[in-house]
Amino acid sequence: MGMKKLINDPRNVVQELVEGFVLANERTLSRHPRVNAVIRRGAPFAGKVGVVVGGGAGHEPLFLEYVGRGMADAEAHGQIFAAPSPSVVYEAIRAVDGGAGVVLLYNNYAGDVLNFDAAQEKARSEGIDVRTVLVNDEIASAPRGKEEERRGTTADHVVIKVAGAAAGRMLSIDEVVRVTRKAIEGSRSLGVALSSCTLPATGREIFDLPDDQMEVGMGLHGEPGVERTGLMSADATVEKIVPRIVEDLPYRRGDEIVLIVNGYGATTRMELLIVNRKIRAMLAELGIRVYGTEIGEFCTSQEMKGASITFIRVDAELKALYDEPCDSAFYRKLAPEAPGT
Repeated sequence: MGMKKLINDPRNVVQELVEGFVLANERTLSRHPRVNAVIRRGAPFAGKVGVVVGGGAGHEPLFLEYVGRGMADAEAHGQIFAAPSPSVVYEAIRAVDGGAGVVLLYNNYAGDVLNFDAAQEKARSEGIDVRTVLVNDEIASAPRGKEEERRGTTADHVVIKVAGAAAGRMLSIDEVVRVTRKAIEGSRSLGVALSSCTLPATGREIFDLPDDQMEVGMGLHGEPGVERTGLMSADATVEKIVPRIVEDLPYRRGDEIVLIVNGYGATTRMELLIVNRKIRAMLAELGIRVYGTEIGEFCTSQEMKGASITFIRVDAELKALYDEPCDSAFYRKLAPEAPGT
């Protein structure tokens, strides 16, 4: 059965969603006049490292809704589940180059790597210092020892937060790259899909998953997971996922983490909170402390049902960057309140 979507011509979905997004945030963001890139107003900022993120559409709020103060400076938006073209990435780089270099931060998918690399080389040939940092937190996509082959998924918004905070401190490009990679190296994610998603162009499901089954490790674009099983309760699902995450880094007693419980697009907040409850009980038994908890739909796959769990190990340096205020369309952090206020 096809899925109903409130759209116009499917060929214009990305153009129209970017236009609608910018209109909702026109005081702080603008759309590049020639390509589907979203840019902070005021960019480029002299002496500041620019942070460019991007990827395929269909995962909103990722990536365009994480552009803002203390987050990314620009975003390159691709078509549904497709990498942005080199020209889009190149224009985003140029738009935020303030003379201190530009960091490209995106998920580790072959098409994205190909197109971002092409844009990077063109910008470098013009004298812009461009560096790449790949997010590769998804443990189902490659075994331990081959982390460089893993996909990036739901650690994204916190990793962007760290990079944006470091750049906002006017740190050098070497330092921005270093702390961003530190956050990624301590990140591990694993999810479970309860249903497929559909593409606007066809309205049809992209894979088959019977109603009484679920798939552990299913990718955001329907990439095969590591195990298909019967539908389980929230607690049983968490009991299956958390040990795999813990063992992969591994996380140890005394570690502190930022915990992300992410919905894939059609998962209620009720379900995510129930999942969080069980995760916290398991972490308490393991002696792993939770420094911050993020619950919501930060990285989706259209109307896919399911959830992912992400751990990001943090130390004093990463906690300070995580805590700094930021202001983007979807993700904001306020300055800590003074005691008694």
